Amino acid sequence: MSEWPELSADRDHETLAILHLAAQMLGKIRVAHAPWTNHGWHVALQPNALGLTTLPTAASDGRTFTLALDLCSHVISLSTSADEHAAVPLDGGSIAKLHASLVAMLKQHGLPSTFSGKPNEIEDGIRFADDDAERRYDPDSADRLRQAFAVILPVFERFRAGFTGKSSPVHFWWGSFDLAVTRFSGRPAPHHPGGVPGLPDRITREAYSQEVSSAGFWAAGATAAEPFFYSYAYPEPPGFRGATIAAGAWDGQWQEYVLPYAEVRTADDPEGTLLSFLQSTYDVAADGADWDRVAMEREPVAP
Repeated sequence: MSEWPELSADRDHETLAILHLAAQMLGKIRVAHAPWTNHGWHVALQPNALGLTTLPTAASDGRTFTLALDLCSHVISLSTSADEHAAVPLDGGSIAKLHASLVAMLKQHGLPSTFSGKPNEIEDGIRFADDDAERRYDPDSADRLRQAFAVILPVFERFRAGFTGKSSPVHFWWGSFDLAVTRFSGRPAPHHPGGVPGLPDRITREAYSQEVSSAGFWAAGATAAEPFFYSYAYPEPPGFRGATIAAGAWDGQWQEYVLPYAEVRTADDPEGTLLSFLQSTYDVAADGADWDRVAMEREPVAP
């Protein structure tokens, strides 16, 4: 039996939508209360054994704190540097109730609790405090996502380790709800046109201020869709779309290379299939844009 869990939009969408919005609340705490790092890397969530966590955030009294989506206990958990711990259940009944519980927990512990109340990168997103529709949280669906992260992460980390140039860590973007790793050529990129729904153009343009080849796993979240792996380049080099790759195909709707998660899960060698997709799409991007590959690549082993 495959160690890669089955994911289904029909079964999992409602729970993943809750997790998407909960992840946005955690990320927005970092936006409001942490110094800005280039490309917004400081606000991305970090995968861990239990789910996803923020980086430590400073409070005004000398403490630091983290917030996490614990997909084993199915809570938003709080930990502070003073060894304080608390949690609110993800099965709160509605996003409005979850938002109110999170804010109350932070206030109770004297921690920063103000953040933007409007979702990002979700068309026609309802403010968290006003989203009072009843939602059903299924622990099984959340656990399937956690298990998927567990098998995907080592493949992404191996791919990340083969690059010595500037690269992001493997981290999770709560705006779009995807696990991602991005490589940089070291050269500036053309001015990005912006236009991402619910995301200020200044943020998009800073994120894409340098040439990139980016890959990731999109879990769909608030969008009712089957999850997939993706790879794209900005700016897109000549011949990028028509290239031969090891797995997956160019998707005209998403304007990037796509490999369905289900196709990887059912492959004879899921890890090898995914790694070949990541590597071959990067090869096309780097060769097409004439990156200095000799200087920026290595075998992913200790020196």
